[in-house]
Amino acid sequence: MHGYRTTTGRRGLLALTAVLATTGLAATVTSAAPAAQAAATAPDTSAASAAPAGSAAADRETAAVVRSLERAAHPLRSTEPGGRTADLRALSAMVGDAKVVGLGEATHGSHEFFAMKERVFRHLVEERGFTTFALEMSWSAGVRIDEYLQGGDGDPRRIAKETLAGSPWDREEFISLIGWMREHNRRHPDHRVHFMGDDLGAPQLGDHIFERVVSSVGKTRPTALPRLTELYAGLRPFDDIFTYLRQPLAERKDNAARAQKALGLVTEHQKAGGNDYAWTVQHARNIAQTFAFAAIDLADPASVTAAERLRDQAMADNVLWWRQHTGHKMLLSAHNGHIGYLSTHPDMYPRTQGTVLRDHLGRDYAAIGFTFAGGSFLTKNTSLDGDWKPVTVPAARPGMHEHTLDQVRYRDFYLDLRTAPAAARTWLNHPRPVYDAGSTFTPNPPPTLALGRAYDVLIHLHHVRTADKT
Repeated sequence: MHGYRTTTGRRGLLALTAVLATTGLAATVTSAAPAAQAAATAPDTSAASAAPAGSAAADRETAAVVRSLERAAHPLRSTEPGGRTADLRALSAMVGDAKVVGLGEATHGSHEFFAMKERVFRHLVEERGFTTFALEMSWSAGVRIDEYLQGGDGDPRRIAKETLAGSPWDREEFISLIGWMREHNRRHPDHRVHFMGDDLGAPQLGDHIFERVVSSVGKTRPTALPRLTELYAGLRPFDDIFTYLRQPLAERKDNAARAQKALGLVTEHQKAGGNDYAWTVQHARNIAQTFAFAAIDLADPASVTAAERLRDQAMADNVLWWRQHTGHKMLLSAHNGHIGYLSTHPDMYPRTQGTVLRDHLGRDYAAIGFTFAGGSFLTKNTSLDGDWKPVTVPAARPGMHEHTLDQVRYRDFYLDLRTAPAAARTWLNHPRPVYDAGSTFTPNPPPTLALGRAYDVLIHLHHVRTADKT
C-alpha cells in the first residue's frame, strides 16, 4: 500500500505503513485527518507546488502540450459499470493481446476508481475473454471469495465483510463487483470468472490455509505429516499481524525460518502430486511469504526496504503462478505504485510488482494508471490501528501533472502513453508533483512522478468522491 511519509526519526515504522494493503496498519503522522484536510485546502507556498512563471512563452508551451494531449485523448463516458461500453473500445485496443492488465488507483477509497475497476473488468470479460479479477489483498481471503463465486454459501455482503473488513475495499463498490461475478457465473457456467488475492496473508492468514496444506500432505505424503505438523506448531493460527509484529524480532525470524522449511518439505515430490498438489504448494508458499515479510525489523531502514521489495516480488510471483496454472487472462487491481513501473517513493519501493511482471511477461503485461484533479478519498491517521476516514483535496495547482491534464477538453479521458504525440510524451516523461495517497496522506510536499514512464495507459478523472460505506 503506497502512501506519503513524514519526516521523522522512526522511518522504519512510518515506511511499514505503506506496505500492508489490507492490514489497517497506518503511519504515525504528525496530524490527524481533519488537520490534513485543513492543510490541503490552505494556501501552499512550497516550491514543489508553486505556479510557474506566467510568461507568454510558458503559456504557449502549456497550450501546445494540451493540444498534443487532446490528439491522443479518448473521452470516457462514465466510470459506472453497466450500460453502453462503446467508449471503452479504444481502451480495449490499447490493452491489445495482453494477458495480464494492471489497473491502478491513485488513492485507496475513491468511488470512481473502484467503480471503474468493475466497469473495465466486465468489459474485458465480455469482449476479451478475461476470467480472473486479482486484488491487492491476502491470498487466503481471495480463496474464500472465489469459493463463493463458484457456488459456495453466503451472499456478497456477508462474503465482503468476512474477507475485506478493515481494508479500504470494505465498500459498496466491491460488494457490487462480487455480486456481479457471482451472477455472471450463474448465467455463464461455461465462462466462469474467478477472484484471487495476490498479496501476503495480512491482517491474517486464516487457519483454513494451514489446514488445507496439512490435510493435503496427510493424504498424499503421510510420512511427511509429523514433521510438517511440528514446523507449523506455534505458527497457526495467524490471526492478527498487528499483535504479531510486537513479538521479539528473533522470535519472528525463527518463525520465518520454520515456515520456509515447511515450504521446502511440502515442495518435495511436487511433480508427483499433480495439479491439485500444486495448489497445496502455493498455499504453503504464501504462508512462507507472509512470515518472511513479518520478520521485518521496524528500526532498520534497510530491513524496511527489503520487506517492501519482498512484498512486491511476492505479489508478482503469485500473479505469475496463477497465470501459469490456470491460463486465465487477468485484471490486476492495486495501487498505482504497485501496478506501474515507477513509485513515488523509490527509496521504499525500489522494484515494483509491475516491473517484475513486465520483465517476465513483456507485452503480455499492460499497466493502466489513474490520475485525478481533485476530490475525496479514504486514508488513515493513527499508528497501528484506526479507521479509514475521508480526506478532501482541492483542484490541482499549476505545476502538477493533473493541472495540465485537466485542461484537456474532455472531463474524463484516457490515452495511450506509448503512442502519444511527441510533445505529450516529452511532457509526460518529466517528473512533476502528483496526487498520490495510500494508507496515509500528507499534503506537502507532494511526491513527484514521470507519468509517461510509470504506465502504458493513463486514465484521468476530473473529480473523485469517497467510496460508499457498506
